[in-house]
Amino acid sequence: MRNFFTILILLFSLNFAASQTDAEVLKTIFDASLTNGKSYEWLDHLSNRIGGRLSGSLNAERAVEYTRKELDSLGLDKVWLQPVMVPKWVRGTSEFAFIETEPGETLSVNICALGGSIATYVEGLKAEVVEVSGIEDLKTRDRSEVEGKIVFYNRPMDPTLINTFSAYGGCVDQRYAGAMEAGKLGAAAVLVRSMSHKIDDLPHTGSMSYGDLPNSERIPSAAISTRHADLLSSLLKLNPKIKFYFKQNCRNLKDVQSYNVIGEITGSEYPNEIITVGGHLDSWDLGDGAHDDGAGCVQSMDVLRLMKNSGIRPKRTIRVVLFMNEENGLRGARKYADVAKQKGENHIFALESDSGGFTPRGFSFDCSESNFNQILSWKPLFKPYLIHYFERGGSGADVGPLKGDNNVLAGLRPDTQRYFDHHHAASDTFDAVNKRELELGAATMTALVFLVDKYGINPIQTNQQFKD
Repeated sequence: MRNFFTILILLFSLNFAASQTDAEVLKTIFDASLTNGKSYEWLDHLSNRIGGRLSGSLNAERAVEYTRKELDSLGLDKVWLQPVMVPKWVRGTSEFAFIETEPGETLSVNICALGGSIATYVEGLKAEVVEVSGIEDLKTRDRSEVEGKIVFYNRPMDPTLINTFSAYGGCVDQRYAGAMEAGKLGAAAVLVRSMSHKIDDLPHTGSMSYGDLPNSERIPSAAISTRHADLLSSLLKLNPKIKFYFKQNCRNLKDVQSYNVIGEITGSEYPNEIITVGGHLDSWDLGDGAHDDGAGCVQSMDVLRLMKNSGIRPKRTIRVVLFMNEENGLRGARKYADVAKQKGENHIFALESDSGGFTPRGFSFDCSESNFNQILSWKPLFKPYLIHYFERGGSGADVGPLKGDNNVLAGLRPDTQRYFDHHHAASDTFDAVNKRELELGAATMTALVFLVDKYGINPIQTNQQFKD
């Protein structure tokens, strides 16, 4: 008898959900996230009980196990781990650096090793400094100006660009490829201005690459805080012969096995059409990875929970993927896409959250014009939540490998004016995340996934009308 009443209640909830207008379903989703969300609780554990989750680290393993367990608890149709080999880079003991203005006269400054860098000599490294505004500036220099010196890349993020990711993209090449280019000219080491608009004492790490540079030409690479970058630049103008000393103990070790964490609700009508939502579970080690990208992971997990709790039985398979190794290799994303291709899976839509847990503003879409026009027809449904940004553009690094001829990739776009204050720095911590903003993001993602599931994305389905 108990099972009979359970079935009746389930059928009632499903019929009730089906009878609601789209606007009513979205309100149910937002109300549930803001009054009974789980994203903030999950993020608290990831940040404060586990911490920074560098690929290949013990904390990354702990995060895999924790999120798998939490997805299991949601009663999804399937939860599994997808093995992936990832690089293992360790920072070692804390870095130390100073500016030597005169013999015996020094000023301590804050630096951090860039991910993938080699160490300095055991006793550290001291040399004169040549300041450049970027890689293009470096390429105009003669080898004699650079050889044996520390190249100091001091190109800041452009403050006039409202899109902070455009500002970041305009100078991140010096962090990623700076050591490779300086090493070709015989430089002793590289210092890179931290990628942040904020002037403070916190250095920001991030990945770097030597490309195919031989080991003999590989040089240590570190980031310097924005305040101390300004200090160093000022001192160089007064005396170009000052020296810089730093010591770092980082190492690159052998690859180790890790996992993507995956869970899904199987579609009731079109189970072979897959809608993926996700973020990256790994993070850098200086903070606890709350904004980058713990926020995206817990929001993605809550998409499936909110759909279940709102009585929505999706037509298509909804899958959450917590990708491993976005920060220094993108191995998890590539592995997931490779396996999907091998299995012939049909990923019609993929949504990524990897821009922080700030107030959601909308989405950017990588898709055809016909699919984008369909998505634009849903924009009025988001207006009551002050979500107006629907533009064609990039999606996300982890869902990018899923790009096909007729699917839609999307990225959640929150307000990012403060994102690079925390990005890859020790300030990327749980206390920097606002609970309400995080939950609004989870609801926004769920709402879009609901609409894509209901109407599909193929051009032949664009004539379907949503209910106001």
